[in-house]
Amino acid sequence: MTELLELRGVVEASPDAVAAVLLDVGPGGRSPLAVAGAVEHDDGGEFVVIVEGSRMTVTVDRAARSVSLQGEWWYRGVTSVEPDPRGSLLVHRIYNVAPGHRWAVRMVARGPVNAAPATFATHLEHLSRLLGVAAWVVTD
Repeated sequence: MTELLELRGVVEASPDAVAAVLLDVGPGGRSPLAVAGAVEHDDGGEFVVIVEGSRMTVTVDRAARSVSLQGEWWYRGVTSVEPDPRGSLLVHRIYNVAPGHRWAVRMVARGPVNAAPATFATHLEHLSRLLGVAAWVVTD
């Protein structure tokens, strides 16, 4: 597994408050990461949803305050909530989980990796509105 990108943002709310929203990822959930589609399998902490004909495995780790979304081929996105003096630090990482074909992943991943910063900023805005607090992307 190779990390392709890491994004960080601050949400001025407690980690438990942020995690309560962020981890609500099932169809119809409050999370900005909530997936839409038909749930194929659900065992409580992990479910598989069919999104536009592709399978997406969603894993929620409440103890670690993290959620991961993994596609069928190369993509794995992990978003976690960590304590921060300003409230919570939201960290989003994109990984290449393909067992080979690195050259192909570089080409296919370009779109999602390039779109990730704007999407992450939108997720922070969503959390800010729902929690009624400030949130921003950390650029350093």
